[in-house]
Amino acid sequence: MGFIKKSSSSSSTTARNNNVVPKGHCAVYVGESQQKKQRYVIPITYLSQPLFQDLLTKAEEEFGFSHPMGGLTIPCCEHVFVDIASRLNRIC
Repeated sequence: MGFIKKSSSSSSTTARNNNVVPKGHCAVYVGESQQKKQRYVIPITYLSQPLFQDLLTKAEEEFGFSHPMGGLTIPCCEHVFVDIASRLNRIC
């Protein structure tokens, strides 16, 4: 299953549904600046892949185990993350 980009909405029902993470997935926040982080829901199988492990190492170097967004934060350009997620989608 591929990754899912979550978007915000003014509808409270949609906003509640956007916070739901399906079983077998996890939410990550992606972006270089604090104000422009985008939330993605990805399959947990990505976490064990070497490409994704590189992103996790970068996140650990920048944030340690304290993630300001309240979830796993990956400090990279969104287009880089989407490219990596697309590659992982083909192999997972």
